[in-house]
Amino acid sequence: MLRKRYLIPAGAPLILLVCHLITALDVPLDLQQPPTLTHQSPKDYIVDPRENIVIQCEAKGKPTPSFSWTRNGTHFDIDKDARVTMKPNSGTLVIDITGGKVEAYEGVYQCTVRNEHGTAVSNNIIIRQSRSPLWSKERVDPILIQEGNSLILECRPPAGLPPPIIFWMDNYFQRLKQSERVSQGLNGDLYFSNVKTEDTRNDYICYARFNHTQTIQQKQPISVKVLSMDAINETIAAFLNDTEFYSDSPAGERRPTFMIPKGRTSNKLVLRGHVLKLECIAEGLPTPEIHWRKESGELPSKRTFHENFQKTLKIIDVTEADAGLYRCVAKNSLGSIHHIINVTVMASPYWITEPKNLVLAPKETGVLICRANGIPDPSITWLMNGIPIENSPKDLSRKVDGDSIIFSDVQTGSSAVYQCNVSNEFGYLLANAFLNVLAEPPRILTPANQMYQVITNNRALLDCAFFGAPIPKINWFKDDQTSILDGDPYVIHDNGTLEIHVAQKDNNGKYTCIAMNDLGKAENRVQLEVKDPTRIIKQPEYRVVQVAGKVIFECKVKHDPTFTPTIMWLKNNEELPDDERFIVGEDSLTIGEVAEIDEGTYTCIANTSLDKDSASAELTVVDRTDPSTDLELTDESERSIHLTWTPGFDHNSVIEKYIVEYEDGLHEPGVWHYLTEVPGTKSSAHLELSPHVLYSFRVISVNEVGRSQPSYPSRQYQTAPAAPDENPSKVEGAGNEPDNLVITWQTLTGIQSNGPGLQYKVHWRQKDVDDDWTSVTVANVSKYIVSGTQTFVPYEIKVQALNDLGIAPEPSVVVGYSGEDLPMAAPGNVRVRVENSTLAEVHWEPVSPKSVRGHLKGYKIYYWKEGSVFKRSRRHVEKKILTFSGDKTHGKLPGLEPFSLYKLNVRVFNGKGEGPPSPDEQFETPEGVPNAPAFLKILNPMLDSLTLEWGAPSHRNGLLTGYTLKYQPINNTHELGPLVKIIIPANETNWTLKNLNYSTRYKFYLNAQTSKGPGNIITEEAVTIMDEAMASRQVDIATQGWFIGLMCAIALLILVLLIFCFIKRNKGGKYPVKEKEDAHPDPEIQPMKDDDGTFGEYSDTEDHKPLKGSRTPSNGTVKKEDSDDSLVDYGEGGDGQFNEDGSFIGQYSGKKEKEPAEGNESSEAPSPVNAMNSFV
Repeated sequence: MLRKRYLIPAGAPLILLVCHLITALDVPLDLQQPPTLTHQSPKDYIVDPRENIVIQCEAKGKPTPSFSWTRNGTHFDIDKDARVTMKPNSGTLVIDITGGKVEAYEGVYQCTVRNEHGTAVSNNIIIRQSRSPLWSKERVDPILIQEGNSLILECRPPAGLPPPIIFWMDNYFQRLKQSERVSQGLNGDLYFSNVKTEDTRNDYICYARFNHTQTIQQKQPISVKVLSMDAINETIAAFLNDTEFYSDSPAGERRPTFMIPKGRTSNKLVLRGHVLKLECIAEGLPTPEIHWRKESGELPSKRTFHENFQKTLKIIDVTEADAGLYRCVAKNSLGSIHHIINVTVMASPYWITEPKNLVLAPKETGVLICRANGIPDPSITWLMNGIPIENSPKDLSRKVDGDSIIFSDVQTGSSAVYQCNVSNEFGYLLANAFLNVLAEPPRILTPANQMYQVITNNRALLDCAFFGAPIPKINWFKDDQTSILDGDPYVIHDNGTLEIHVAQKDNNGKYTCIAMNDLGKAENRVQLEVKDPTRIIKQPEYRVVQVAGKVIFECKVKHDPTFTPTIMWLKNNEELPDDERFIVGEDSLTIGEVAEIDEGTYTCIANTSLDKDSASAELTVVDRTDPSTDLELTDESERSIHLTWTPGFDHNSVIEKYIVEYEDGLHEPGVWHYLTEVPGTKSSAHLELSPHVLYSFRVISVNEVGRSQPSYPSRQYQTAPAAPDENPSKVEGAGNEPDNLVITWQTLTGIQSNGPGLQYKVHWRQKDVDDDWTSVTVANVSKYIVSGTQTFVPYEIKVQALNDLGIAPEPSVVVGYSGEDLPMAAPGNVRVRVENSTLAEVHWEPVSPKSVRGHLKGYKIYYWKEGSVFKRSRRHVEKKILTFSGDKTHGKLPGLEPFSLYKLNVRVFNGKGEGPPSPDEQFETPEGVPNAPAFLKILNPMLDSLTLEWGAPSHRNGLLTGYTLKYQPINNTHELGPLVKIIIPANETNWTLKNLNYSTRYKFYLNAQTSKGPGNIITEEAVTIMDEAMASRQVDIATQGWFIGLMCAIALLILVLLIFCFIKRNKGGKYPVKEKEDAHPDPEIQPMKDDDGTFGEYSDTEDHKPLKGSRTPSNGTVKKEDSDDSLVDYGEGGDGQFNEDGSFIGQYSGKKEKEPAEGNESSEAPSPVNAMNSFV
């Protein structure tokens, strides 16, 4: 990513901060001064004959100077030539050549500019007319040449001014293709290192383009015919009389020789600062290669270029160091040759110190220096006002010392223009510099109150252009400081400019420039603001996106707060396409539905009025590979073929692999099958084939984006038929009836058949019996049934493929069994061991293998509940089944009901079904803890008593020994009071509690118990009624209007709270009561402190909220004590199975009886008054 920083001023008025350090003073034009040339035409001026001649000569001075011209060394009187005019206030000549001849005005012109303070002269300006002469008429004979020989087609263009540009084209104005073998030389000739028959043509045309006249001249076409040796004998007679024939001997391979330059060495002269071009063109067969090197040093890497297929060495901006020996080497497989070019560098004069205008005050001293160099060394000549200085009036204050003129103690009136002429044989330099003697107080030329703006850490230049004689001294001050700014970080240049190397924020402020000399002083104030740089802090990043995808380039900018940057996006350094898919956001560029044309470099440019920043990122668009093309079949054989193809364009995603598919035109036309795949680096595959297949192939390319479209199919290729190579797979034997054997196999596919007439030969014989194989040949089917077999005996089976051309190799033998029958025997010695109230273990003796009459699948236990220990069930008995796979001899029955009578039997089963059951075995399960009472109701709540009624547990699981009733009061803050416990006989189903507190809420806990322990608890709540006096007061209050309004408001609030709580409950939230429940659970769960009569706070589950009707317990506060044994621990559903150790691994089969609910809600809800009392 390239970044550019720009430093420009901002504000009004602003000054461009560029490096413009000037070492010489410019005299303001309102002061007296000698003339100064400001513009003149080049020394060598070639004019277009179709246009007027304009010879420029512009100058300044005070008084305004006058202009005159010389032509070829004599005065040119423009007033005598009506075609020549001079522009007003200028010395520029305009020569109107309409109807005239340019040749009449060719010559050497010089402009002279003078006023009362001196005379300046221009360079000698040579005026020449550009010329584009026609080609001289010549006869161009056809060229007949033997193949392999070298050839030069000469151009020889007419001499023009300036020289023309040469190129070769055909009749259709198409440039002739050039190469290492065929190329154009610097002289314009066309060189063939060796010719080929393809070079035969009759329109080799050399063109010369003259740029000044914008004309193109054409040489006569050249005809070339290249013949092989066989063709030469037939055609040489026809061409011998009027054709130039090149070489009459065979042209074989040969070492290189140089066509240009000739000989082993040559010399080349080049001027300093010009372009050096060295050329070597060689002939030979094979075509030679050209290489260059410098004998006495390295080629300048940044100034050296190889052109014309390495045949031309070009060095630009030549220096003296480029002189020396250069070797070009031509080489081919048969040898090499070299040529040495001795390069000499000469130099026309060039400035070392060019004389500058000199302004001096009276009695001051100064020097004019004219220092130049060249090869050979140039000579220096001084002139004063255009006259050799030795012929000028003598001046004691002036002394000429070689390349300098020294002035001392000058006086007013010594002003003049001095010319320095430096020349050698390759050119000259002419410079004008005046001496102006003035006495002037200082003046500041820079406008006042300029505003300069610069970016932090950049250089700041504050201008203070000045003039005065003597030259004023410049000082700078900052803000109200009295100390002169000098030293780091400040530099004051000779032209008065103040430079701050690295500007910082503390450099902000006002600056004052003061110029002083003996005649006075002048000052100027400017202001500097240092701004924060513009930076792209979040740059766009390289992206790879699939076609039709979306890409986002980010570009976040940080900038000075006083600026508002503009963000511009470019694609490949050009404007974004005018496409709605390109969306430019504040700090991003989004491209939707990306297409391949969107690929490229995207650049974000953040511009302010002072600087800018840029960042770029590449976008690579990937897609599926284009289909492969040019499928070709080679190396054809009976069982293999070679397939090659041309890969399709990969769309910037490397091809990972190729998938080769085939179509069988004989067996499955239109269906393509996978054959093989090869790495993406290959574009061919050796394919193994099957007999009797009409093949077509296609190729699919795969890259990271996905699979390409299939290629066009190859041509068809059919293989010859043969006997099968393989036999059917998945051969099995298993009877479906007790007296048969069903033999099945997977048939061969069409491509596996290897030929027509596919059949199968089925073989079988009883295993372990000395019988011969029985066989039958069947058609192309997948099954054969053998009848009349014994029940479940093993058979050896094999199936062999065959077709019209032979049989397949010997097949492998598999073992199958004839059909199964139901088992004949039942398991014996069935025993049951009861482990606990819900779990029993069953043992049995296995049946004999012979009685199974099939594959032993396992054993099944059928068991069912007859009823409780005291009472037989009269309901329909539903049997349950547990299945144990394999040859197990024991298993466990989980999930039994306590205190129940069960029966069971065991059966063996095979693939055909179950055998007879064993005799039924009976067993009982011991007692367990009971379920919770069926319901709990509150009846007849009175002032200090109430009655509880309940139902016996639905599953007693034993003999009930009694009930345990516990209760405790709940205050208005839902805290629990002392707990009271009562033991109730088992035959009771109701109980009246007395001596209760009036108008008090109680919570009741009831559970049944057997000899095994207490069962699950059911809970309920109730409120005793208030006494008559309180009820009377309540009624009296209730008749008051204010109380009715208050109660309505409270009722409304309660309704809102209940709705809110209902919603929160459904979302899994908690009531405030619930939070207290979490802190104080039920006493059956949290230990109670009976010793001191203190208890935890009241708690309940979400299903047991206070202030509502009685509710049966759920899986919350009072948790049901489930059995430790569960079907989850032993089975997975319908067919339970057990491990060797009796652990359950099978399924539980049969329906469970639906258990009654563990409790019912109370049929009596609290009265409104009671409910109100609980809130008050």
